[in-house]
Amino acid sequence: MNKKNKPEKILTIGTILVILLIWFITTTLGMVDPKLVPSPQSVWAAFVDIMKSGYKNYTLMQHLGASMERLLIAFFCAALLAIPLGLASGYNSKIRGLFEPIIEFYRPLPPLAYYTLLILWLGIENESKITLLFLACFAPIYVSCVSAFIKIKEDYINNAYTVGASKFQMFIYVIFPACLPDIFIGLRTALGVAYTTLVSAEMVAAKSGIGWMVLDASRYLRSDIIFLGIIIMGITGILLDKSIQFIEQRIVPWKGKE
Repeated sequence: MNKKNKPEKILTIGTILVILLIWFITTTLGMVDPKLVPSPQSVWAAFVDIMKSGYKNYTLMQHLGASMERLLIAFFCAALLAIPLGLASGYNSKIRGLFEPIIEFYRPLPPLAYYTLLILWLGIENESKITLLFLACFAPIYVSCVSAFIKIKEDYINNAYTVGASKFQMFIYVIFPACLPDIFIGLRTALGVAYTTLVSAEMVAAKSGIGWMVLDASRYLRSDIIFLGIIIMGITGILLDKSIQFIEQRIVPWKGKE
């Protein structure tokens, strides 16, 4: 398995190094305006400066911590509610008919379309921001759970009933394990959607957060800080996704195997 992944890792590292090299050459030779595309050196200098002095009265870790707090609270709350509700909707068409129209209505809406309403209802503090991220997470998890339940093969269920399984045993040993691969896909999708929504959540009346730092830096044309914030968001996003994949590999080791 490791031998199969080795060429992919080499290509990945090579791609990153090529991008960094092109970035370094173009900025060093003055091929682009430094106000638009800062050099790697200036981004690194901005990182060192923010690590020492912070940005707008908050350290870099406080900005990152504020964003992660909003994101993770919303993500875990959405998972705790959407997974059982999605599985129940897959099991019972009446439950699905009750909730699906609501979810399908708001799911394609841009977050900023209803963020104003959330601010009016919940205020400008973290409550409205977490609720926005919660809604962004909820729909992908719910849809993946419903889809996972519906496509379970009837043979699995019939075989379990044949050997005398109860409804509880059916859910624990057949239905839930069969749904787990799709549930994790929904979790990964939800986390990605929520992270892209995070900047929108921090646009209004926020004083901390990586998204807010990037938006605030854009007002002063601090492209070095903008690039730094984007890089940090990208790295943390990858780490969060890899964390879910790591858990998935431990809980669903049979995924992709017959």
